[in-house]
Formats: sequence, C-alpha cells, structure tokens
Amino acid sequence: MIYAKRNILQRRRVLVGIIGFLSSLFLPLCKVRPAYAIPEKLASLIRQVTGGRMPQIGRVKLKLPALAESGNSVRLNVKVESPMTPEAYVKQIHIFSEKNPRPIIARFSLGPRAGRAEVNTRIRLAGTQQVVAVAIMNDQSAWMAATEVVVTAAACVEGS
Repeated sequence: MIYAKRNILQRRRVLVGIIGFLSSLFLPLCKVRPAYAIPEKLASLIRQVTGGRMPQIGRVKLKLPALAESGNSVRLNVKVESPMTPEAYVKQIHIFSEKNPRPIIARFSLGPRAGRAEVNTRIRLAGTQQVVAVAIMNDQSAWMAATEVVVTAAACVEGS
C-alpha cells in the first residue's frame, strides 16, 4: 500500500516535470498581443476616419464570438453609449479588420432619430484576426473597441 502511494506520487512528479519542460519550450512561441494593440495598417485607416487622432477606449461595446467555425458569416454587434438626442448622438460607426483583403468592413451613418446607437450584422473574416469598431460622435470625439476572433476556416482570401 505504501509502495503504491509512492509510485503514484513519483509518476505525478514526472508528469508535472514533463509538462513544465514542454510549456517552457512552446510558451515563448505563442504570440500574446496586449489589449488594444492596434496594427499599424489599421491605425492609419483609423486616423483617416477620425481626422488624424487615435480614438479613446470606451463607450463602444463590440461583440463577436471568440471562436468562429467559419469566416463566411460571423455575427457582429456594436453598441455605443449615447443618449441619441439632437445635442449628443453617434454620427458614424466604422468596422475594420486586420487581415481581410479589404480592411474596411463597413461604415454605418446614424443620427439622433436612430433611437439607439446599435448595429447588428454578419461579416466575413479571412482567418484569425483583430476586429476594431470606431464610433464618431457629433462633437467629433471618437471612441473605439477591439476584439480578437479565432476563425477555424477562413472566408475571404485573395482571388476568391
């Protein structure tokens, strides 16, 4: 009985050691991007839309599935905190993708009569990438949100 417990403990130590060794080999290969690290390709497009400045983070909620089985049709929901009155409203919502052949996915124009600043649609994605939503307010302030989407089967690739 004592011998069996020692054997189990030894096996567990060996397994933990092997897992630790393998993780030390492969963990540095994983690319970890800090939140809202916008690629330069998208940053220049965002600056064009916002008049040369990067938007502030907040007020925009971007919902996409963390894992999309197919990039052909991925649900997207953008909601912006705004009273949508004639004094304060969302003028435009822009959607950008990091790796699509055409990085500008959509632009929605809104006004105070829209009632609420929310957009629901489906988009195509060319593989795992970051999607960014930028909201331009009537006072010319800009707000953004970004999220990473893992796509198992890419949709829009060059030449398709």
